[in-house]
Amino acid sequence: MFQQTEQKYNYAFLDEGSKREIRRATLKAIAIPGYQVPFASREMPIGRGWGTGGLQLTLSLIGEADCLKVIDQGHDDSVNAVSIKRLVQSCTNVETTDSTADATLIQTRHRVPERPLRADQILVLQVPLPEPLRRVEAKEQETKRLHAEMDYSSMWLRLYEDIVKWGKITIGADYPSMAHDRYIFNPSPIPRYDLLKLNQSEGLYLFGAGREKKIYAIPPYTSVTPLQFEDYPFEVEAFDGQSCHLCGSTDTFLDEIYSDQTGRKLYQCSDTSYCVEKQR
Repeated sequence: MFQQTEQKYNYAFLDEGSKREIRRATLKAIAIPGYQVPFASREMPIGRGWGTGGLQLTLSLIGEADCLKVIDQGHDDSVNAVSIKRLVQSCTNVETTDSTADATLIQTRHRVPERPLRADQILVLQVPLPEPLRRVEAKEQETKRLHAEMDYSSMWLRLYEDIVKWGKITIGADYPSMAHDRYIFNPSPIPRYDLLKLNQSEGLYLFGAGREKKIYAIPPYTSVTPLQFEDYPFEVEAFDGQSCHLCGSTDTFLDEIYSDQTGRKLYQCSDTSYCVEKQR
C-alpha cells in the first residue's frame, strides 16, 4: 500500500551538495584575503540583488547551535531584515536575536554593528558589486589580469582625478581598500565610518555577491587599509558634534531624521540594537 509522506525542505533550504560547494569557496576566500572566489550561485526565493549572495552564505554556514541576527542599514526591523530572518528560521528553527552580543552569525546590508565582533562571530555582508576595479575597467577579463599583476595604477588615478576636480576623494560607500597588502577589494556599500572596523578584527567577515557569483573574505587579524595619499588621508564621515536624540551617543554612525512634531532635524543611531542597549 502506498503511503504518502510529508515533503519538507532540506535543512537550511539548500541541498547538501550546494552547501558543500559554497563552503569550499568560502574556505578558499578565507585563505586568500580579498580574493574574489567564483561560485555557482543558486536560485533563491528572493530577487537577485536583494541579498542572495549573503543569504546563500548564511544558509551554508548556519548550524542548529547558532543564534542569528539580520540587519539592514543598521535596523533589525526593516522589511529586508525581517523577511530574511523569517526565511532562515523557517527552514532551520535556529534561535534569532536583535542583540549583537548574543549572535554567532550576523547577516547585514550596508552596515557593520557598532559593537566589535568577537572571535566566535561571523559577519556576512550582502554585496551588489564585488569588483572594486569596475569603476575604472568594464571588462571582467581585464580586471582579473590587473588583480593578478597587482596593477592598481588606474584606481590610484581615479582617486587622483577626484582630488583634482573636487579637492578631496568623493567616494563614500564601496570605498576601495587593500587586504593583507595584496588585493584591492570592495567592502560592500558600508559607510567609510565602518571600514576601519575590518582592520585586525577578531571576527570573520564574509562577502557574498549572488548576482555576480563571487565570494570573498577578510579573516580575523587581517590588515585592511583604505587607499589614500599621504597628503590626502582617508577620512570618515563627521557629524559635527551631533548626538543621538535617544541615547545621547556621540561616537556612533548617526542617521539624519526629522521630528514629526516640530520638523527639526534630529540624529539617531543607525545601529538600532546598540541604541536600545545604551538606553537601558
